[in-house]
Amino acid sequence: MSAAQAGEFLRALAMHNPKPETELLYSTPFTLLVAVVLSAQTTDAAVNRCTPALFAAAPGPAEMAALGAEGVAPFIRSIGLWQGKAKNVAALSRLLLERHGGEVPADRAALEALPGVGRKTANVVLNVAFGESTMAVDTHIFRLGNRTGLAPGRTPREVEDALVQRCPPELLRDAHHWLILHGRYVCKARLPECWRCPAASHCNYRDKVPAPAA
Repeated sequence: MSAAQAGEFLRALAMHNPKPETELLYSTPFTLLVAVVLSAQTTDAAVNRCTPALFAAAPGPAEMAALGAEGVAPFIRSIGLWQGKAKNVAALSRLLLERHGGEVPADRAALEALPGVGRKTANVVLNVAFGESTMAVDTHIFRLGNRTGLAPGRTPREVEDALVQRCPPELLRDAHHWLILHGRYVCKARLPECWRCPAASHCNYRDKVPAPAA
């Protein structure tokens, strides 16, 4: 897909959803960071079912660190990999207090130095909490980038770099949300719903799925 075609693809998604937002529930950069860490290999909906009670008990890093992994665990047992995530959330909270005065840093290297925080999580926090034009590539965006021809790549980083290069600068910050929501609800893994895709005419996928028979 050419840069011009990529721009048209994204503009079509933008017209369909002009104000995209993350579906994770959060109120501060800290609660966003925790929610994104918990969302690894778990749906946002599953995370949203457990975080209200967790954040009521521990709205900031001091309270979360005081809970510790054993205190965090009961709140998140319903999500995947909860044991490791409980340890990471408690540990990153302690490090925020020790290294950053209890504040979430607006710096990639500092974020990625926290337990449970990789490049994708850092990109989400930088984008949503601090307004940076980053591209967080999850399984949905990786699939969509390759399927549509928007940004083919063998690894998430290759897809990320291609998307950053091809996205019109003014669309880049919101592009992460457009693409993840499109991959989640329309350009699905098993059966893409091409018949209701607003960007179908700009997509290079050869096996477009027609509307089901009435």
